[in-house]
Amino acid sequence: MDESINVFGKPLETCSRTPMTGFFRNGCCDTSDEDTGAHTVCAVMTREFLAFSKYVGNDLSTPRPEYGFAGLKEGDRWCLCATRFLQAHEEGVAPQLNLSATHIRTLNIVPLDVLTQYDRSQTQG
Repeated sequence: MDESINVFGKPLETCSRTPMTGFFRNGCCDTSDEDTGAHTVCAVMTREFLAFSKYVGNDLSTPRPEYGFAGLKEGDRWCLCATRFLQAHEEGVAPQLNLSATHIRTLNIVPLDVLTQYDRSQTQG
């Protein structure tokens, strides 16, 4: 696993434990080379974003009990793939973010100036 550092170079904060999120299902947007989807962006779900994600083929709102997934709803925090966030930004439906809980590796895909447009972090350093 990569070092747990956020986009500000500080220790990575927890994104969500309810629902439990993250590539490693540890509540954080930690990543590694095995995380080919780069699930590194801590996003706060909106109805608009959930509808967009479903439309483009990643249904995050429908429960999938066979995978232990209850489905996401507005207000839930979730570790999104960085490319999906960038796509949502380009389509005008990007959710708000907690950048203190967004992994630094996100910056390999999404510029910091784009991320900060959606920042809802409680602290920034």
